[in-house]
Amino acid sequence: MRISRFLSSFFLAAVMGASLMTGLHADAKKVVLIAGPPSHGVLQHEHKAGCMLIEYCLKDIEGVDVQVHTGGWPNDPKALDGADAVIIFCTGGDRHLAIQEGRLEQLQKVMDNGAGFGCLHYGVEVPKDKGGAEFLQWMGGYFETHWSVNPHWTAEFKTFPDHPIANGVKPFAVNDEWYFHMRFPEGMKGVTPILSAVAPEKTMERQDGPHSGNPAVREAVAKGLPQHVAWAFERPNGGRGFGFTGLHNHLNWRNPDFRKTILNAVLWLAHAEVPEHGVDVALTDAQILTNLDQKRGKSPIDILRETQKQQPFISPVQGVK
Repeated sequence: MRISRFLSSFFLAAVMGASLMTGLHADAKKVVLIAGPPSHGVLQHEHKAGCMLIEYCLKDIEGVDVQVHTGGWPNDPKALDGADAVIIFCTGGDRHLAIQEGRLEQLQKVMDNGAGFGCLHYGVEVPKDKGGAEFLQWMGGYFETHWSVNPHWTAEFKTFPDHPIANGVKPFAVNDEWYFHMRFPEGMKGVTPILSAVAPEKTMERQDGPHSGNPAVREAVAKGLPQHVAWAFERPNGGRGFGFTGLHNHLNWRNPDFRKTILNAVLWLAHAEVPEHGVDVALTDAQILTNLDQKRGKSPIDILRETQKQQPFISPVQGVK
């Protein structure tokens, strides 16, 4: 009898424990990161490594479940089910993962349920007539050819808005392929610029073209108007959007305020609480050089050391022998 009672109590405790764990998992904010296939040179457009760094940095955040899909769109048709946020880091334009094979319709269902939507670097660009309207609706802005531009320049971020994504972010400067002059909603309705900087005149040295220049952007730069390279968006249905145009240079993950901006945004997109001082996770260079796509070219470590010499505002080489 005692053994029977013991087993019954043990079984009941196990069931309750399993139910509790299931409930905790069910309540967790589901963040889906989609990394596109390899692109560009070594330490450029590192889709897989970048998404996996986000996963690593948020692994200890309670109540957040980050799921990374690498190499392209998830094979599992239910991968986006129940997502609180979907973030895409991939090649953009006509090859953007989101505009292939009815995926805009798949994403629309998730967005209708109030999920957050974000894109990183080239992922913010889609054709105006295929994805443009959706990205404007979901993310609050996108790279529109013959309107937006993609120069490499050192942007200095000196002030930040009173917004959770900016929690703990301090002034910093980073050289990247910062896209700007995005296509935003009329009157910037629902949009809060997060990272803004005045683009130098040298960003307009190229001739006019789909990505290089146009009369409207030249006028804006000549006037010294701040250019918004990262932004937050509040949708009418409660969903949120985030666009971040940097991350051409993978080594910029070394800058603590650069990465804090991205990590804060991931939590905010999913309606998870952003720490008062932001997500502060230290990374070694060895960790940043993990999970890189296999590409031909210079050694990542050699590029790292060259970059450290060229950009003194980036911290010294750490964690690499």
